[in-house]
Amino acid sequence: MRVGQKIKLLTMRLFCMLKMDYTVECPEAKEDKLLKKIIYRSALAALASENICRRCYISVTICTPAHIRELNLAYREKDSETDVLSFPLWEADERPARGVLELGDIVISLDRAKEQGQELGHSLYREVAFLTVHSTLHLLGYDHERSPEEDEDMCSRQSAVVTYLHID
Repeated sequence: MRVGQKIKLLTMRLFCMLKMDYTVECPEAKEDKLLKKIIYRSALAALASENICRRCYISVTICTPAHIRELNLAYREKDSETDVLSFPLWEADERPARGVLELGDIVISLDRAKEQGQELGHSLYREVAFLTVHSTLHLLGYDHERSPEEDEDMCSRQSAVVTYLHID
């Protein structure tokens, strides 16, 4: 079965099983109803691609550059703005086997997503989809910073999911 077929089948099964708290801290994103839908669909596709077939919970915050910079300094000791931060609740091998799988928090800088989308020649929505998939994989235990092999593996996984989503 191709990756896209697997994602499609599992996404349909998972659709009502993902609970997402969504917080917007920047004014320009408050009116954008499509943004939330794209984030939900992207997280769902990432979970489906990893065969996660149970109730899940994530929290997503869309924020300003100043806020993500504060978080990056506080939690990663990096005094710089970044595009996305992931705060997993579990190590992959420590996740509970039953019940709702609370994965953690995703924080996306809307301004950085806009800038990166423009630099790469695609839309804000495609960049937010990519950042959501990337961050969801982090919540599931993937980490591209551990080794070149893990970087290649994570890039391959997120590329397959973003391709499946068909967002320009």
